[in-house]
Amino acid sequence: MMTVEPIMLEGHPFTAISVQLPKTNLLVVTNKVGYIMCGALDIALLNEKLGNRNIVAGRAVGVRTIEELLKAPLESVTVGAHHVGWTIGMSGEEALLKLVE
Repeated sequence: MMTVEPIMLEGHPFTAISVQLPKTNLLVVTNKVGYIMCGALDIALLNEKLGNRNIVAGRAVGVRTIEELLKAPLESVTVGAHHVGWTIGMSGEEALLKLVE
């Protein structure tokens, strides 16, 4: 099953996507600038193979719901995410809100 729903963070719109897969969930919260995702996100691939795209993305591990993804500390972030002020350890929600400052 897949759900796509709008969510608001401090009055700013984002899209939450949840895909239930066998034995795991794929979780993403995004807007037009960047996104956070569950542990399935390959930050090394984004930095090394797709670095020229300057993708703004962060990964949180051990999360099972969108709510957990928003609260969890980011375990890794892309180089593009560093450029917008994201750091390892900040919450997913805190990172996303930097995209609308």
